[in-house]
Amino acid sequence: MKLSRNQARKKRKIRIRKKVFGTMEKPRLVVFRSNKHIYAQIIDDINGKTIAAFSSINMGRELTLTKKTAETVGKKIAEFAKEKGIEKVVFDRNGYIYHGRVRALADGAREGGLKF
Repeated sequence: MKLSRNQARKKRKIRIRKKVFGTMEKPRLVVFRSNKHIYAQIIDDINGKTIAAFSSINMGRELTLTKKTAETVGKKIAEFAKEKGIEKVVFDRNGYIYHGRVRALADGAREGGLKF
C-alpha cells in the first residue's frame, strides 16, 4: 500500500528525530510548514521547553507565503535566539525536503547569526 504524502513525511520525521537532539547549549530549530504559514521553534529537548518561537502569523494578515516570508521568519527566530544567548542550533527539517521555503528559513536563520 502506498503511503500518503503526509504519512511518508511522518516516517522521515521519525528517522530524523532518532539522530537530531537538542540540548540547552545547542537546542533544536524545528520547522513546520503548512499551506498558509511557516513556523519555527527553538526547543531544548532535555527539559522539554520551547525557548523561542516565531511564525508567519506574527507578521500580519495580508501576507503571502513565499520564500521571502520564510527567510524573514528565519531572521526573526535568529534574533529571538540571540536575545536568549543562543548562537548554535541543530536544524530539524521535520521530515520536509530541504528545498524551497524550508531552505529559505534556514538561510535566513544563518543570516541572522545562528550557526548549524
